[in-house]
Amino acid sequence: MATVHIVGAGLAGLSCAVALIDCGHRVTLIDAAPQAGGRCRSFHDDSLERRIDNGNHLLLSANRRALAYLHRIGAGDSVTGPRAAAFPFHDLASGERWLVRMNAGPVPWWVVHPGRRVPGTRLRDYAAAVALLRGRADQTIADLLDRNTTLYQRFWEPLILAVMNTPPEHASAGPMRRVLWQTVVRGGGHCRPLVSRYGLGDSFVDPALVTLRRAGMTVTLGRRVRRLGRAADGRIDALELGDETVTVDRHDTVVLALPPTVVAELMPDLPVPTGSMPILNAHFRLACAPAQPFGLPFLGLINATAQWVFFRNDVVSVTVSGASALIDRPAADLAARLWSDVARTLGLANTPVPPARIIKERRATFAQTPANMPARPGAVTPSANLFLAGDWTDTGLPATIEGAIRSGETAAAAVLDPRRRRALS
Repeated sequence: MATVHIVGAGLAGLSCAVALIDCGHRVTLIDAAPQAGGRCRSFHDDSLERRIDNGNHLLLSANRRALAYLHRIGAGDSVTGPRAAAFPFHDLASGERWLVRMNAGPVPWWVVHPGRRVPGTRLRDYAAAVALLRGRADQTIADLLDRNTTLYQRFWEPLILAVMNTPPEHASAGPMRRVLWQTVVRGGGHCRPLVSRYGLGDSFVDPALVTLRRAGMTVTLGRRVRRLGRAADGRIDALELGDETVTVDRHDTVVLALPPTVVAELMPDLPVPTGSMPILNAHFRLACAPAQPFGLPFLGLINATAQWVFFRNDVVSVTVSGASALIDRPAADLAARLWSDVARTLGLANTPVPPARIIKERRATFAQTPANMPARPGAVTPSANLFLAGDWTDTGLPATIEGAIRSGETAAAAVLDPRRRRALS
């Protein structure tokens, strides 16, 4: 039986492997890191004495592939959220708090209800945002929105940064347009926010590894593929791991589910997106679990350094997307600055910084700019037995969990394509 060698055990690689074993394929999985999950993982932090995530991720009920993946690996009940589309915010400058509550159906009557929309906004502000629904990949989001409106400052900017991890003045409108058509346009029933109950590893990674190992799949961690061997016909015939070479037989295939920088090293002739954007995360362990504003496990902050705050028992976590201006600052300074925002939010002003862990993801996503959109490759490469997966490939979506999982499934479908299989015969 032919083998599919998947290089990269992040969500793209894991979803690709799950899709392939469902079709009866033999699969091996290799990753340079000592643990699977890539940028979506959990670990025990000794300083906090808690299991934490490397970052915070928010799903939406419209993320069909991500939710189907969770159900497939037996983790469908591992995410939770409000029964309706509700997004809480707190403006640290004014002290105001509000809850954006979308109605379930596609007719957005919530925007005419002052108690459901963003305070200080007008109906015409929402109408102007229709321009985003026509946005092109070669336009920036800032080209289409008035950045001086209250709606932009209190809703669009924090939402866009969270989705795109790129400031609106640099972010391509194309992927954001796709997100809006799948969520807001279809109504609040597709915008319900979901978070992991216990951690990203418990939801997306550990159950997948159990599923794959039960199917007899080989998982090799802590081994880096340093070079791809090529046959005379351009087919990949070996994976060189330094002190070991894995032979890729003629009917085997290879899927690279790696970041674009690593793919560029292995495939110098393949154009890939250039540049990256960082994400900064901070985790604080409190003496006890705080009260959650609005009873929800997350909160958006306006006029603050912190952008989103997440609550899980006695750990409060903060995310700052597009964090280029902060990423090089000392961890102690960042902890103090971000804790100040959290303390004011929770009514704990002047409280000393509690035990904290700062996590810097310097290359969290590729720079999702108009210039990079044409450089996103598809799953198929010029080599008949080599395929690509990753949230940076041409999914049409931003670099999110949904995009990563879709890319893995797309790569699996390309591997299974009878026309591609015949090319290996």
